[in-house]
This record gives sequence, structure tokens and C-alpha cells, in this order.
Amino acid sequence: MNAWELAYLAEGKLRVRGGSGGPVRVVESAFARSMRERTSQIHQRHAWKMQGPGAQFMMGMLWPGKDLDSNEAAISITSVCRGRGEGELLYTLESNEISGIFALDGAGVEQRLFHTADFSVRQIALSPDRESMAASVLHRNFCSNISVLRVYGADFYEATEGDSVDMAPQWAPGPGRRIVFQSAGVGRTASGQFSSLSPFTVEQLDLGTGVLQRLAGQDGYDLINPRIDDSGALHYIRRPHVPPRHAASPVQALRDAVLFPFRLSFAIFQFFNFFSMRYTGKPLVSPRGSVARQDPRQSSIPGDPRGMGHAALDGESDPDAPAASPSWELVRLHANGSTEVLAKRVLCFDLLPNGSVVYSDGSSVDYIPSGSNKAERVLVGRQIWQVAVI
Repeated sequence: MNAWELAYLAEGKLRVRGGSGGPVRVVESAFARSMRERTSQIHQRHAWKMQGPGAQFMMGMLWPGKDLDSNEAAISITSVCRGRGEGELLYTLESNEISGIFALDGAGVEQRLFHTADFSVRQIALSPDRESMAASVLHRNFCSNISVLRVYGADFYEATEGDSVDMAPQWAPGPGRRIVFQSAGVGRTASGQFSSLSPFTVEQLDLGTGVLQRLAGQDGYDLINPRIDDSGALHYIRRPHVPPRHAASPVQALRDAVLFPFRLSFAIFQFFNFFSMRYTGKPLVSPRGSVARQDPRQSSIPGDPRGMGHAALDGESDPDAPAASPSWELVRLHANGSTEVLAKRVLCFDLLPNGSVVYSDGSSVDYIPSGSNKAERVLVGRQIWQVAVI
């Protein structure tokens, strides 16, 4: 059996499987637990305001869809990586109000390393010298940058900039301080609204010289979640590029203008439909599904519960079925320029220092030893969307 430990995010929880096929344990954040308890206390203090039909009406009008129940508090661990010492985990945690980076040692003691309410921090990676962390910073303008911060101290800066989506940073082994990441350009309309996203490419940034170098790119495909092993081989997931479905266009703008009166009438109708639902329990019309607009940055985070959720990307609805499409391939790019496909239906993966690969299709985790092309099943689960060897 394998001696290394595995941390993975599944069904909205952080889980750790011990080495040599040990048992799986669920890791709970003390900070997240305290936030849920605080939310529950607020709910209890203000419960009298939500009693009676009049209070329910005001809640629906002033805070539609808002529920202070602690069970509904949106607090998620959004990424995980190996920590600074044996048995330590680093992870990002996000709520509706703040985002932060936390460390959990082998004894279960949690330490808050960084937090902010100005943006979301996700997809962290610890540098080889264990002194710095790289992370993706998601801004409200549909852009994201790669940031670098010290493990100890408040030093923080964004290493990339521009109208782009830069995500999934990983440190390259070897001399110097180099970060590999996925990057896509953002297209905008004349009014500055988001309109399109180019295919993701793999970039490398030398923090010492500031030189940016493209390592891989392929027309019609997104190359995501890049990693470099100790031999210098680049690994990434290759998937067909699908443009965002809500890209703006002149035709769409004209269509919106023509439909404005009808949409206004529909909004008025929904106002009265609300009263019908509130006091009779029945809508004025039969309910129909709606399509929510997705943040384009979520297209680079397969299975992220704060974005796509555990979507059946190939059209399947069974939560036990693989989440990744057969067209999602794990590719290894050698130093001589040759490529090989290591596996298909790959939603996420991680590398061991010796070049071995651990990957998941969303419903199981497999292991490919270094120098072998045969995968070994490590565990079976549900809604697995990130794996990390620790």
C-alpha cells in the first residue's frame, strides 16, 4: 500500500486518508464551527422578528431568500495543499463575508494565517522553502491574479495583473522562484462588460526577474491545473474550450431593448405571484426552471462548490457517476516537447516528488506509480473535486 497521506475535498468537506491505506477522517475547521455557532446565536436573538405572517412578509420583501439558520450558513473549504511540516495542512476557507488561509497541524490545532473581506483567496501552494505561499485572488470585476504572501507576517502582493483570469498557481522545482499557472484573457464590450474568455494556457513567471514565459497552449483547448515534477515534465488537464454562455453581443443588446417592456410586465406579475405564494402557498403559474449566470472564473475550478458545484459535466445526473467528461485528459509534456495522455476523465490531480500521479474523476481516486502506466485504485467516494498529497 502507499505510505503517503491524501487530503481531498469531497461532498463539501475536507477529508484525510492515512498512509498505507489507513482510515479516512473528516477534518472540521474550528473557525468555521465558530462562525456557524455565531450565526445560530444571531438567529436565536432575532427569531421574534420572524414570527407571524407580517414578519414573514417583511423578511421576504427586505431580505428575500435570506435565512439565518446556521445549517444554511455558506462556509466552505475551497482548496487544500500540503503544509510546512509533517501532518500539517494548509487550506482556504470562504464565507459570504470573508476569505482566509488557515493551517491545521497534526494535533488538530488551527491557525489563521491570512484573511480579508476585499476579495476571495483560493488555490494555494506552499513554496519549496516553506517561507511563501502562492494563491489565486478573485476580484469582483471577473478578473483574478496570482498573489504571493509570506507564511509568517503580513507581506502580500499580486505578482500578475491585467484583464485576465490567472489561477491555479504551483511552484516549479529547481533553482530560483518560479510559479506556473493557468491564464486566460478576458474580452469586454465597449461599455466594459464581460463578453468572452479565451482558452486557458500554461504560463510560468520568474519572480526574481519578472520574466513571463508561455509553457503550453493549444487552439480550442483549455490547459488547466499545471504542475511540474522534479524531472522538469509539465503536467496539466486538457479539456475542450467552451466559451461562456452569457457572452454579450450587439444582437443580444438589441434583443434586451426590445424585450424590456415584456420583462417589466413579468417583474410586476412576479410581485403579485409572491403574495399568492406567501398567503395561499400556490403560485399563479406552474414553476419552471431557470438558468443562473455563472461567474466565468468558475470555469477554471472544476467542481468548486462555491461555483459550479458537483456538476455532471458529461450530462449525467447520478452523484456516484464520474463528474469529468471523457474528453478531460491528464497530459504529461516532456522536456523534449513530446506529450502523452496519462488518463482520461480527470477532474483533478496532484504529483508526488518522484513523478507519481494521484488523480480523481470525481467519484474515485487512482494512483499511477512513477515509471508505470497502470493506475491503481486508492479509494472510492462521492463529489471529489480536489486531491492533495501531504
